[in-house]
Amino acid sequence: MSAPEDFVRTIRGVVGAEPFVGLHVPDITEREKQRVRECLDSTFVSSVGAFVTEFEQGVADFTGARHAIAVSNGTSALQVALELVGAGEGDDVIVPALSFVATANAVSHTGAQPYFVDSDETTLGLSVGAVADVLRSARSTSEGLVNAATGRRIAAIVPMHTLGHPMHIAELVALAGEYEIPVVEDAAESLGSRVGEVHTGTFGRLGILSFNGNKILTTGGGGMILTDDDELARRARHLTTTAKLPHRWEFEHDEVAYNYRMPNLNAALGVAQLERLPGFLADKRRLAARYQAAFLGAPDVEFLTEPQGTESNYWLCAVRVAGGLARRNALLEAANDAGLQCRPFWNLLHAQAPYRHLPHAPLPVAETLHASVVCLPSSPALAAA
Repeated sequence: MSAPEDFVRTIRGVVGAEPFVGLHVPDITEREKQRVRECLDSTFVSSVGAFVTEFEQGVADFTGARHAIAVSNGTSALQVALELVGAGEGDDVIVPALSFVATANAVSHTGAQPYFVDSDETTLGLSVGAVADVLRSARSTSEGLVNAATGRRIAAIVPMHTLGHPMHIAELVALAGEYEIPVVEDAAESLGSRVGEVHTGTFGRLGILSFNGNKILTTGGGGMILTDDDELARRARHLTTTAKLPHRWEFEHDEVAYNYRMPNLNAALGVAQLERLPGFLADKRRLAARYQAAFLGAPDVEFLTEPQGTESNYWLCAVRVAGGLARRNALLEAANDAGLQCRPFWNLLHAQAPYRHLPHAPLPVAETLHASVVCLPSSPALAAA
C-alpha cells in the first residue's frame, strides 16, 4: 500500500461512500424508543425501576456471571470493584500502560496508584510475562507482596481486553493466584468476547463492563460489575446505592458510600439493546472479515485478528501499519480528511500528565503498538454497507 490514498480507498471499499463514517455509531431503532417510552410512562426514571433489574439479569445470563450490578459508568464500576478487593491508600495496582485513561483513574480514585506494565504483541492486552517479572521481583511481607520498584503493596491486577480481543486471562489469573493477588478484569470493551466458552469479565474476582455511547451495546452511559461471589455482590450493590439500609420510609446509611446506581431510563435502553446484541456481534464479525479480506496482501498493513482460542467481539476493527509514528499519523490524517473517522490507540498512560511522575515497568511493546495501530470505522451497521 504505497500511499495514504490507497489506505483510504481500501476502507471506502468496505464501508461505502457516505461522506462521513463515524468510528462507532450506536444503532438505535424503534424497539429502543419503545422501551424508553415505557420507562417514561412509568415515571420511574431514576435509580429505582424494573428495567434496572431486568437489565442486570439479562447481562448476568448472557455473560454467565452469578451477579451483575448496574452502575453509572465503567469507571465507577472499576473503582468500586477495586475497593471491594482491598485496594486503597499506599497500594499499587498493576495495569497496562496501553489502555484508556479511565483504567488508571479508577485506581487513583481508590487512593492507590497505578503501576504500568507492558502489553502482549499478539493479544494487545496486559503481558503475562511482564506481570510475572514484577511479581517475581517483589518482596513478600506480612502485609502482602511489595513491589520492588515502588516499595508499595501490590493490591490487585487489572487486565484490559483491548479492542475486545481477549488477553491471556486464564494464565494471568493462575499466575496471580500463586501470589494471592486478586484480579479485577476491565472488560469495558469486550462484551460478547469469550475464551472458549467463558465470557471475559468472569475470570477474576470481579469484572466490569461499560455501556458508553461508543460501545457494542449502549445505555447512553453506564457500567456493570460482574462477580460470582455472593458477598462481594452484596457489598457492591450496597456501596453503589449510598449504603442505604432497607426500610419502608427511613433514610439510614451505615457507611460513606456512592450514588453510582444506573438510572432506570438508561437501563430501559440497555434492555432493548441487549435483545439485539447477538445481531450486533454477528455484524461485527462480518465487518471484520471484510476488512481482513480488503487488507489481505498489503505488505505494510496487518489487520488485527482475534487471538487463537478466543472469540472477539471486534469492538473496534484495527490494523497495524509499518513506518512508525509518522506513517501512522499520515494515514490518520488522510482518512479523517476523507470523512473516515479513524483513531489511534490512546496515548500511553505513563505519559499522561497525571501519571508522568510515577515509576513503571519497561514498555517496549506498548510503545510499538501505540506508534503503529489505526482503529477503523466499526459500527455494526457498516457490515451491510
